[in-house]
Amino acid sequence: MQSIRRAAACIAIAAIALSWAATVPARIQTGFETIKAADLKADITFLASDPLQGRMSLAPGSEVAVQWIQSEFVKAGLKPAANGSFLQAVPLWEFRTNREADYLKIQHGSSAETLHYPDAFGQFPESIDVSAAVVFAGFGITAPELHYDDYKGIDANGKIVLVFDHEPQETNPKSIFNGLGNTRYATARVKLLNAQAHGAVAVLSVPEPNRKHLTNQERAAKVSSPQQRNPIPSQAIVDDEIHIPYMTVSDKVAVNLIAPLNTTPSVLQKTIDADLTTVSQDIPGTAVTIHLENSQARQGRSYNVAGLLEGSDPALAPETIVISGHFDHNGASGGQIFHGADDNASGTVGVVELAHAFAANPERPKRSILFIVFAAEERGLLGSYYYVQHPLRPIDTTRAVINFDMIGRNETPSRQTDGVIDIAPDTSNELNLIGTNYTPDYRKVVERANEDVGLHLNYKWDRDAALNVFFRSDQFPFALRGVPAIWWFTGFHPDYHQTTDTADKINYTKMEKILKLAYLSAWNFCNETPPRFNLTGDMSAGT
Repeated sequence: MQSIRRAAACIAIAAIALSWAATVPARIQTGFETIKAADLKADITFLASDPLQGRMSLAPGSEVAVQWIQSEFVKAGLKPAANGSFLQAVPLWEFRTNREADYLKIQHGSSAETLHYPDAFGQFPESIDVSAAVVFAGFGITAPELHYDDYKGIDANGKIVLVFDHEPQETNPKSIFNGLGNTRYATARVKLLNAQAHGAVAVLSVPEPNRKHLTNQERAAKVSSPQQRNPIPSQAIVDDEIHIPYMTVSDKVAVNLIAPLNTTPSVLQKTIDADLTTVSQDIPGTAVTIHLENSQARQGRSYNVAGLLEGSDPALAPETIVISGHFDHNGASGGQIFHGADDNASGTVGVVELAHAFAANPERPKRSILFIVFAAEERGLLGSYYYVQHPLRPIDTTRAVINFDMIGRNETPSRQTDGVIDIAPDTSNELNLIGTNYTPDYRKVVERANEDVGLHLNYKWDRDAALNVFFRSDQFPFALRGVPAIWWFTGFHPDYHQTTDTADKINYTKMEKILKLAYLSAWNFCNETPPRFNLTGDMSAGT
């Protein structure tokens, strides 16, 4: 019986291959047919193996991954993209916060209160003290294209701003902030940059008082692993564009800070949510001191690995399509290894496999393709944020980004997703695309290419405002710069950030199909009118 089943499976696979051969244009078939599940399995098995020790950023295992990716780009015949090298150095701080010493001191007139973790906590690559008056700045958002500005009518210069996390109207399907989803403005990094631009010296953030979701800390706790005995050290970019500290405060602290306004955080949020009324204002007679210090700190260097396939059309070759992933994961702790087969050996191997596929094809695409695997994604998208600050190819002529992060598994319910989002009973042929509300053109290109591949495409994560998924992978720094950039993602599962994320659990047949779809899509991005970026994040393109 088993032999009959194996024969039937082989016949089915052969039928699919013949179908592809009949529909994929002959001029790009050579590269298309090089993408094979067996090769993917061999490479993921290596990257997720015990000797690489979970590829922790700045640890030896991640440096092995760097050298392996570089060698594969050399074998594929790519051109070094980083000033004659395949390696773009990413200078990093690595540090451990001393939470016992950190504090927030609140002064209302002559009275003072000092608070510690968990009521007030933050991190900064260097020890720092900041003292200033406090101003409430709503959600901390300035969005000209949406005609919304929390800083209208206030002066934040030289002050510490208190802001709500996330965005207004998250339970309103008609909200200008992507209905029930998120826009680019919901992230802490964007709020920090906006506060800096308005002259603020620090940011205090509190979860929205009327929230219908877990806080970021509660969400992280649900996926923490009992095997991760020692906290992973924090990392930050040396000389990052952010240079002011950020501290998270509890609901109780926010009530204390807001008290001089004779109202509550809940009432202020309700006022904003009702009709996007700006309620930002100084908090009279209130000053704050933020003290952050580190028990350990050092500088190190990791690398983005980047190879270029130059375009064939002299007029279009200066333009760039990016195919990306990240190679780092969460290392090893207490004798346990966080293998990171899906997260993100799968994405790393996806980039490498497509580099070989395009290089093997006799015809070259018209636009150039930058194949890049980023450093330190798990520490805060640091490699990709560094890249957009120091691009190897101009950002304003980067036309599209295909970002692979966890493209190897079937999405299944987990502690992170329970009660938050619906997951289909069978996701063995499903791929999530994240960020298409900002670029409906991109979505149409992939859907057209998918007619030759036959995956089920799902856009449910564009309607998520609870798990912050849109902000959690390396396409996001490009989206902040107005580049059509989509995260290709097969979804969460119980092995996410656990020691059990191993190579034997990858669905290699599905992953092969995903990479074949990416190959066809990238050809279209390279040779046709490129997708546009929709600044308002309009979801009217469909669901």
